[in-house]
Amino acid sequence: MTDEQGKAPNNPVDSVVRRLVDETGITEAQARELIALLGALSWSSLLREARIMSARER
Repeated sequence: MTDEQGKAPNNPVDSVVRRLVDETGITEAQARELIALLGALSWSSLLREARIMSARER
């Protein structure tokens, strides 16, 4: 199945990764690591940890 642009539909985890990156400024690799550790459904925990990671880098 493809969308109107001929691409395969995104993996649901990809949207969580993109949202974490956009909202916190962490890298995609960091977001994927957090999701692997905490799970994609733990949004509040993911957001908390991503913000901590982002603050450390500043």
